[in-house]
Amino acid sequence: MTSERIDLTIALAAGLGLLEQPDVDVVGADEASDELLRTVHEPVYIAAVRAASALGRADPARGLGTEDDPLFPQMHSAAARVVSGSVEAALAVWRGDVSHAVNVGGGLHHAMPGAASGFCVYNDAAAAIRAALAAGAGRVAYVDVDAHHGDGVQAVFWDDPRVLTVSLHETGHHLFPGTGYPREVGGDGARGTAVNVALPSGTPDAGWLRAIDAVVPPLLREFAPDLLVTQHGCDSHRADPLTSLRTSVEGQRRAALLLHDLAHEVADGRWLALGGGGYATVEVVPRVWAHLIGVATHRPVDPSAPLPQMWMDAVRQRYGGLVATTMGEGADAAFRPWSGGYDPADDVDRAIRATRQAVFPHHGLDPDDY
Repeated sequence: MTSERIDLTIALAAGLGLLEQPDVDVVGADEASDELLRTVHEPVYIAAVRAASALGRADPARGLGTEDDPLFPQMHSAAARVVSGSVEAALAVWRGDVSHAVNVGGGLHHAMPGAASGFCVYNDAAAAIRAALAAGAGRVAYVDVDAHHGDGVQAVFWDDPRVLTVSLHETGHHLFPGTGYPREVGGDGARGTAVNVALPSGTPDAGWLRAIDAVVPPLLREFAPDLLVTQHGCDSHRADPLTSLRTSVEGQRRAALLLHDLAHEVADGRWLALGGGGYATVEVVPRVWAHLIGVATHRPVDPSAPLPQMWMDAVRQRYGGLVATTMGEGADAAFRPWSGGYDPADDVDRAIRATRQAVFPHHGLDPDDY
């Protein structure tokens, strides 16, 4: 979860000329106040994070000082700045100051109201959604394409019918956090607002994109959110050391394009895109998130475009090696749309169908409609 992922991404986006455009603003983030953090997190937990940060005091019962969430200097400040960045981005979009906003340092979707989890201390995605609701948004949709289930965001809004949480991830049978099954559909009064597609390990671009196509557009069109928040953890890439999905840089880019287009279709273009997981630090994460920035700035980058020479030189000097030379990998990223019909012999199709059957009726949708 090194912050070098963010440094490399921003440097690559700058090298591609994406950040110096007259209609693009690059802004910093102040530390979120405790009042803002309390919109999602329990006061006793915030106090525990402060103690862990200032005094090095571990609190394993709250996930602090564990293997996944070790203590580090300025833990509270760093995590609080991520929250502030995502909240201010969401509010800028909601106010109409900008059409789209991106926080590649955000998307820390495992943090729970009272505990750190899965490399995540504070849940910036949930805080951003809460801020948008408080500012007047009636409905917010959250779509999470990280390889791990977006359990923290789901937990925060489990009983809130104003928030649709959609997570497409590798099955919890094989991957942390072990949750995110189709039967998890939301609490009383909010049935159908938690949506989970548990994909088989080894799912490639064709199946991953087919799952997005089969589930996300029909639900977003029916839910009609005022704001779309998306999480773009790229640990579903085939080179990621922690997961077993098999997507490509081109597949991730196509997902970003699909979600961007849906934001314009269903939410009047109001779109906040966040980072998330992704542990192939040098070869994958910067390219995927630079593509995301390109999509969000309405300047999508051609996957065949060469990597900027200065960026490659800096990476080689710092890390000693770099295989990639272009913004893509030569992958096709084609998929068969769900409208082409259901294949009961296909593991991915069975996973998709299980989710549609569990959720679609709650929205008045026919799970068997192609």
